[in-house]
Amino acid sequence: MIELHQPELLPEVWLTYKTPLIRQLAFSVASPNILCTVPEQLPIQHAFEFHSDAFWQKHYQAYQSRLAYLDSHPEAVYDFLNQLKSTRLGLRFEMLMWFWLRDRDYHPFELLGHSIQIIDGARTVGELDFLLRNHDTQQVEHWEVALKYYLAEADCSLAHWYGLNRSDTLVRKLNHFSQKQFQFKQALDVPIQRRLAVLKGQLYLATYHLAQSSTTLTPHWINRARRLGLWGSDIPAQAEQFYRLQRHEWICQNTQASSLPNQWWGDGLYYQEAHSQFYMYRAASLISYPPLTH
Repeated sequence: MIELHQPELLPEVWLTYKTPLIRQLAFSVASPNILCTVPEQLPIQHAFEFHSDAFWQKHYQAYQSRLAYLDSHPEAVYDFLNQLKSTRLGLRFEMLMWFWLRDRDYHPFELLGHSIQIIDGARTVGELDFLLRNHDTQQVEHWEVALKYYLAEADCSLAHWYGLNRSDTLVRKLNHFSQKQFQFKQALDVPIQRRLAVLKGQLYLATYHLAQSSTTLTPHWINRARRLGLWGSDIPAQAEQFYRLQRHEWICQNTQASSLPNQWWGDGLYYQEAHSQFYMYRAASLISYPPLTH
């Protein structure tokens, strides 16, 4: 297994908690976005931005005491998440963000609305995830939140990042932000002054990419403060050190291995604790790579 050296990572503070759901909540608040800026190749119809890494660090620090309490008394979070009947990770992430935003004593955001439908006559033209009043700036902010896992194929340019469902691509998601989700100038009769995408999750490089130059691997808009994973259709040399993560562990792995050491491999996300390495195994390559030359 080839290791991916990532010197710019921020501390993964969500790993300090013991309760699986609180680890996921801490990840939702503390982790940086998978992108640090909007790629310049993206045609912008309605402008939006990403929060800085410092923003998430600041708000995690303000929430630490609450997270420490919830780690020993997680009932409120479990009760809140029990409202969610879907198993989709993106909706789980949105619920965790919603739980944090409802904890009004720990941040300056007043929640004006969640899942706000915009209706034009008999037609629903869109829905806003969160409408907030930032009492530090006195601005009204529209946040769209998404949890995404994208794999780079032929290269790491914007057009070549695919989700596990190939119709879900990074460029399609960013276009959806710009063309659809951030089109609204007001909601609930309140003018919107700032539009922010909360795009968290993980990006994966193909093992093939590691033979290429570092400049190929790192477009400037990829946030290197967030850990990158690897993906491929080869079983790693030290496969016995990897275990398969349960679906909820894609947000944050549990403190203890949740599956037995692997005697066989199937599609999914695997984790090696010794090197804090994530490996997305795909039974067949998404594309055919040219042979490596030495």
